[in-house]
Amino acid sequence: MPTTIFEVMSGLARETGAINLGQGFPDSNGPDDVVEAARRALVERSNQYPPMAGLPELRQAVAAHYRRHQGLDLDWASEVTVTSGATEALAAAIFALVAPGDEVVLFQPLYDAYLPLVLRAGGMPRLVSLSPPDWDLDPALLDRAFTPKTRLVILNTPLNPTASLFGREALARLAERIVAADAVAIADEVWEHLVYDGAGHVPLMALPGMRERVVKIGSAGKIFSLTGWKVGWMCAAPRLTRVLARAHQFLTFTTPPNLQAAAACGLAKDDSYFMEMRRAYARSRDRLAAGLRAAGYRVLPSAATYFLTVDLPGSGIAADDMTFCQRAVREAGVAAIPISAFYAENALTSVVRLCFAKTDATIDGGIEALARARALFA
Repeated sequence: MPTTIFEVMSGLARETGAINLGQGFPDSNGPDDVVEAARRALVERSNQYPPMAGLPELRQAVAAHYRRHQGLDLDWASEVTVTSGATEALAAAIFALVAPGDEVVLFQPLYDAYLPLVLRAGGMPRLVSLSPPDWDLDPALLDRAFTPKTRLVILNTPLNPTASLFGREALARLAERIVAADAVAIADEVWEHLVYDGAGHVPLMALPGMRERVVKIGSAGKIFSLTGWKVGWMCAAPRLTRVLARAHQFLTFTTPPNLQAAAACGLAKDDSYFMEMRRAYARSRDRLAAGLRAAGYRVLPSAATYFLTVDLPGSGIAADDMTFCQRAVREAGVAAIPISAFYAENALTSVVRLCFAKTDATIDGGIEALARARALFA
């Protein structure tokens, strides 16, 4: 199991004092009222073990939130499990649902936790490669990936690291194949609220035939820009939730109760919070994109997440993405993430990911540093 690229690049940023546009964490400290709710719960409520499945108030809040925002009808008592972040949810779901020899369909570039977890569970990865600039689901590639041994599909939508969003038509193509294979899907939907330009998130669970087949994973850390809190959840039909909870109990067992209580408060925020959050992040995205274009970079579309990507050849840079990122952090003072780190095979080496969840000053400093980085390859 290799060291994650996020730790590598953030470590170099700390070592060199570089601006960190690599790892996806915001410069802000989260909403004041949610942080205050956590402080208050820490001093006024119990700090002993909460229920393994999570505080009832948070499970109720998750179900109510998805009913209001996505039209999903979830029973909080039998279909919602709280986890210590979305990555723990992924681990619990994979360990619960994958037996040795099961084939698991994965889409690359992929979030880097997926493949190590699948392999440790004994699963056999079946990789589908997506291509820029749209990163769409190619029906022919889907048909080749699915076999009689397909038991699980893992999909991140919106997609990190490409900042792309799968529409209803693409998801329907995938859902048809999942149903035909009698498989289960893990829908990693942690970026569900970070969708821009008037687009909407389509939950895989809402597609025909998928209500009983999807494990929907969400993250308070992403919704409230509190990535260090590591509060997540799994939503699934009771027959799936029963086995998911058994895996979860042997991983972290439970999650800090004050953070759960605060997340419950946050999920009840009115629509204006989510609209303003999207507006603010879209503004930061546009600021970074405009500055990069002025510096000579070709910026690929960014429909969602904290990220945008740049095309190195289109920017006049002949180097591969890892070489570019290593020189950028060491010689130009800015950390970025090479997209090739998100591939298990046949890696695309021409795209670099940048995080725009930063202050204007950090973004502007990052643009200046990236202009210096581009000049290194002139």
